[in-house]
Amino acid sequence: MTSPFHPDLKQPRQPRETANGSQQSPPWDYPTVANNPADMEKSAAAPTQNSTSAGTGVNHNGHKVTKGIKPEGESGRRGIHPIRFLQICWSSASFASRAVNILWPVVPAAIVVRYSHPELDLLVFILNYIAMVPCANLIGFAGQELARKLPKVLGVLVETTLGSFVEIVLFMVLLTSDQYAVIRAAILGSILATLLLCLGLCFFIGGMKREEQCFSDVVSEVGSGLLLTAGLGLCVPVAFSVALSHSSQVPSQEILDHKVLMISRIASILLICAYAIYVWFQMHTHHGLYDDLFQLDEQIDADRHKDLRKPKLTFTECIFALAISIALVTLIAIGLVEQIEPVVEHYGVSESFMGLILVPIVEKAAEHLTAMDEAWDNQMNFALSHVLGATIQTALFNAPLVILVSWGLNKQMDLNFELFDMVMLILAILVVGNFLRDGKSNYLEGALCVIVYMIFAVAAFYYPNPPQLEGAETAGGSAVEGGATEKRMLMSWPAI
Repeated sequence: MTSPFHPDLKQPRQPRETANGSQQSPPWDYPTVANNPADMEKSAAAPTQNSTSAGTGVNHNGHKVTKGIKPEGESGRRGIHPIRFLQICWSSASFASRAVNILWPVVPAAIVVRYSHPELDLLVFILNYIAMVPCANLIGFAGQELARKLPKVLGVLVETTLGSFVEIVLFMVLLTSDQYAVIRAAILGSILATLLLCLGLCFFIGGMKREEQCFSDVVSEVGSGLLLTAGLGLCVPVAFSVALSHSSQVPSQEILDHKVLMISRIASILLICAYAIYVWFQMHTHHGLYDDLFQLDEQIDADRHKDLRKPKLTFTECIFALAISIALVTLIAIGLVEQIEPVVEHYGVSESFMGLILVPIVEKAAEHLTAMDEAWDNQMNFALSHVLGATIQTALFNAPLVILVSWGLNKQMDLNFELFDMVMLILAILVVGNFLRDGKSNYLEGALCVIVYMIFAVAAFYYPNPPQLEGAETAGGSAVEGGATEKRMLMSWPAI
């Protein structure tokens, strides 16, 4: 916890007044001296949720508020209006999202080239890779519009879940093609990309406008604790396999592989239980605390008055946008995954680099853009909630979900990651945890996070493919045997 004195006024913070008139100290305590004074003046003029609808039944734009819809998310329209829908998707998005929308012509080009010239492996891969970005961005924008209509905490959770939908689709498509090594690398790569690259860019972009940015220790400490739990859960199968790979206590490698598989499945169930407890904590028992934090972020947002005046999508248009974008993402993901094996075999790209770096960047593009836009607007609690929330969801839900689905499909997918990947994960959690500890961020910390990610990317680029994993794993091959062979090669590396 930081000092209870504001660095500018040198006076104690005033306690907030509760509903019964009593005084209560705020549940958080962090300074706002680093915030730009101009931001505070603009945000003071921005209407709050209460002022837009109190006693009038209309919101800030004069639209009648529908029951169950938050005033700031009310569009004033019903149904689907195609022209208006396209205009809002373009004009109401952030600057970064509008820039990404320029890539939409690549989407039909990727689909056409995939079916007309399937022999052009590299071109099909590049086009589908680029086409994934605007489709993922549309999911993020539609999720953001939908979140405006919901209570704050629920809205953030829904937005984070939709931002991870591309990742789930890619994992399932990879699972159907038995590319287990790429899935394992992509799981950890997604965590690293969000935790180091996205968080680093948030710190850097926000720090370019302000000397420091502050955030609540409620968000950072809960997030750090869950990340450590997730890291432990993902490391146990690897540690078990490495510790017993040359032990006489295990009669054969097949028995060890089976034990690792069972540990992975049981650990996946427990990790999903941990995620369910986290959601209950955030949505039910402590939702008031998170509501206060998010409301504070809205009040210090310099552009809030502009965002409130922007036209909004209707609820039907949000669902329509999600349906279109999810269908396109699924189609493009299939085309992208089909080309991973040829690209790895013919163009010298390692599976580690493909899974740890290339796939995660595109699958979390929408989440990254949203978080960076919030950091630019000095909404650091929102930004951290998206970054840490997406990382936690990948580690505690998406990765275990893949294991359980593979179990149901009688596939041998496990959590027997590369030892190289696990070391990078633990180091990343330690680095980020150290930066979150003081409740402040600046552009230096952001730059350091990005540099660490770039070092990991270089190492992944030069990491060799195991001989049996050059290309995709076949359906008849066991992923557990592949993972065990990887460990034996790694353990015997000094002798080589």
